[in-house]
Amino acid sequence: MKLILSDIKLNLVIDYIDLSALKITNCIGCYSCWIKTPGKCIIRDDAIKIYTEIAKSTQLTYITKVKYGCYDTIMKTMLERTLPIQQAFIQLINGETHHFQRDVKPKQVNIIAYQKQTISEMEKSIFVSLVERNSYNLNFENYNIIFTKEKDLEKCVKEVMSDDYIKR
Repeated sequence: MKLILSDIKLNLVIDYIDLSALKITNCIGCYSCWIKTPGKCIIRDDAIKIYTEIAKSTQLTYITKVKYGCYDTIMKTMLERTLPIQQAFIQLINGETHHFQRDVKPKQVNIIAYQKQTISEMEKSIFVSLVERNSYNLNFENYNIIFTKEKDLEKCVKEVMSDDYIKR
């Protein structure tokens, strides 16, 4: 299953989820999704429809603005709300602790990262490290990060979508 999540409205004829048009509340850190209602968040908002789709997807694309080397607020909030697709139990991967997954399909992932100006090398480095760490918790088999300027974003999305999702 292919899934595209964007933090900005796109003027393209593609099927994607515009996170900026949805009501997604911050995770409150109650851990009910692990203890009281395993695999299900107690917050009733639009995120409950999306985190299950993220778990089922095998090809995933994030389109996100980069702020201070991190995902922009909308995307970061959504990714934090994926906690229900992970279990409370942890495992060591490359000497780091990461959560066991709840039936999360392995994924081929493209991340299109944009800013109004050129993204600095420092921000790129921070963002690449962040994505690498997220790749363990969201079960990325392979991922590709494409940096672009906001004015070139739609052109970049078209190119990535026509390039079989993942450059190998």
